Amino acid sequence: MSSTPELAARSRLAELRKLLQKASYEYYVLDAPTMPDSVYDQLYRELQNLEQQYPELITPDSPTQRVGEKAATRFTSVQHNIPLYSLENAFNLDEFASWQERWRRVAPEVESFEYVCELKIDGNALALTYEQGILVRGATRGDGMTGEEITQNVKTIRSIPLRLNLENPPSIVEVRGEAFLELDVFKQINQEREQSGESLFANPRNATAGTLRQLDSRVVAKRRLAFFAYTLHVVDEAMGVENRESEGGETLQDTEAQLSLLTTFASPQHTVLKPEHATRQTPQTQWDCLELLQNMGFKVNPHRQLCRSLEEVAAYYDRWSTERLQLPYLTDGVVVKLNSLTLQERLGFTQKFPRWAIALKYPAEEAPTVVETIDVNVGRTGAVTPMAFLRPVQLAGTTVSRATLHNADRVAELDIRIGDTVVVRKAGEIIPEVVRVLPELRPEATQPYQMPTHCPECGQPLIRETGEAVIRCVNSSCPAILRKAIEHWASRDAMDIRGLGEKWVQQLVDRNLIHTVADLYDLTVELLMQIDRMGQKSAQNLVDAIDQSKHKPWARVLYGLGIRHIGSVNAQVLADHFPTVEALAAAEIETVASVYGIGTEIAQSVHQWFRVPANQALIERLRSAGVQLAGESHRSSALEPQPLKGKVFVITGTLPNLTRDEAKALIQKAGGKVTSSVSAKTSYVVVGAEAGSKLAKAEELGITQLTEADLQKLIASLEERSP
Repeated sequence: MSSTPELAARSRLAELRKLLQKASYEYYVLDAPTMPDSVYDQLYRELQNLEQQYPELITPDSPTQRVGEKAATRFTSVQHNIPLYSLENAFNLDEFASWQERWRRVAPEVESFEYVCELKIDGNALALTYEQGILVRGATRGDGMTGEEITQNVKTIRSIPLRLNLENPPSIVEVRGEAFLELDVFKQINQEREQSGESLFANPRNATAGTLRQLDSRVVAKRRLAFFAYTLHVVDEAMGVENRESEGGETLQDTEAQLSLLTTFASPQHTVLKPEHATRQTPQTQWDCLELLQNMGFKVNPHRQLCRSLEEVAAYYDRWSTERLQLPYLTDGVVVKLNSLTLQERLGFTQKFPRWAIALKYPAEEAPTVVETIDVNVGRTGAVTPMAFLRPVQLAGTTVSRATLHNADRVAELDIRIGDTVVVRKAGEIIPEVVRVLPELRPEATQPYQMPTHCPECGQPLIRETGEAVIRCVNSSCPAILRKAIEHWASRDAMDIRGLGEKWVQQLVDRNLIHTVADLYDLTVELLMQIDRMGQKSAQNLVDAIDQSKHKPWARVLYGLGIRHIGSVNAQVLADHFPTVEALAAAEIETVASVYGIGTEIAQSVHQWFRVPANQALIERLRSAGVQLAGESHRSSALEPQPLKGKVFVITGTLPNLTRDEAKALIQKAGGKVTSSVSAKTSYVVVGAEAGSKLAKAEELGITQLTEADLQKLIASLEERSP
């Protein structure tokens, strides 16, 4: 028999999960959050603590179970309970009209009908299985009959509920939808991959597919996938999946009785109702089902539209042909479905497609042009990337004059040659790429392009490591690698050396004035004035900017070192866990890999970098130059008293003299910690003009408020008491 404390914990856990599920639904599905972040964080922490105390009470639908701690070793193939059929494509409105004529010949007596138009998201289809309302399986589409089971990764997608918003749900519910990456997230992922020397994803769909197949769900969680639901199935255990499949494959809903099981317990007001209070109206249409999916806790595309004629469909299609370019995600067409579920069931399927739905595709954003030359670019990590330089062509509102060819395998696959006519594609924020070559337009006597065997910059042999598609120059003295390394060190997210642009870096390297980033700190005004068009004032400004960079935080120094796979986010994570360069350099691979969000590949890269004698010498030179190789709190604890140690501060509003960063640095230097949200653990709130909700929260919790002057007096008084 359960003890009284355990019963109380069980009750509180259920309450916390319900509150957090509701908050996530409002935030990720309705885009209308009501719970402040600080409250969510506090409740989530309470949930974590209770589950640690009572691990036997952890449930699969708990918000804490979205990200697995251990990476999967492989994915297993699973058979779909209900096949995922493809859609027939129409590439213009005439083809759409022909499709309408075909289905009407099957049901000539139908006089009145409606269509539901939904944007066709350019992502990857997922099949989700819920048992007793709990998410138990997520799978990729695969070939439509079998896919890969990726449940742990699916759980990281915040717009997919771990528990359906239903009271007493049916035994088994299947939901289909599209996982995708928003354009700004895709752009950020590629920026981080470029910074860490990894090959770039060609487009959001490929990035989504690669993300879903990551063995480490923590990596998936960091990439912030999104999801729109669009299809609903209820499995009737009495009928059985096998019988239903033998009757001709997938139907959107097999019987009205099955669907009524859902609507009995889902309300249009997005709340879970008791059976006696719920609506019992059976969905009759696809539109009803989309509304029901949203009520169940899923995000449904908000731009859906009910159309009553071919003309209305055409207007919807024409409208989104241009407006889709303003969307935060990619869409390549419109999915049109007959609204009536009864009519859908009547029409059924062909061998490949449902007769009651079609994808009305937009013309691809592609354009033909001519390859004028092909060359390679040597990056900061030595990666050699082939590029096609093109006759300028207008595409997606911009002029495109070059396109990536990705790697040697892609060059061979395309059989691309100088003089070829090629088709180039670009959409949204995507890097222009060569889609295909038109060999019928190829000039005579052309030769296949051959990737270089030696670095075009330094002449050293290029290396292709086992299992990699990228060819690299591994000569650390290569001028191209050095130039890119210096540019990276001086970049805004690293040391932020204003005025040290590509032009000056080129001359510094060409004149042998610098051979490593450490040489920057030996530059003088006299040396810099040897550079073409560098006057005394410009030289002095650059020397001053280089000197100021010595004070940049340890995390930015670590990022600036250009260690492979280390982007700005990973650098901050590592700097937080390893407060000095000595601590990081001495750490074993397993220790680094154990840091949340890092993993084995990054840990190996860090470990190998610090084992190279030239890199060890670089660290010593940077130390001698006065560059910060330790975190602020570590330097403070070693050299100065820490009167604020153990105190947690929140800064809100505009302070009269200090910027927020300056106030934060002042607190951290004295040993305090600065957080962004007010909680019961907050010691003080530093308040400036136009303080917002954080001040109200502090007043509610009774937390001591300080002005800027109060803060400085507090630090001074505590320093006087320090031994």
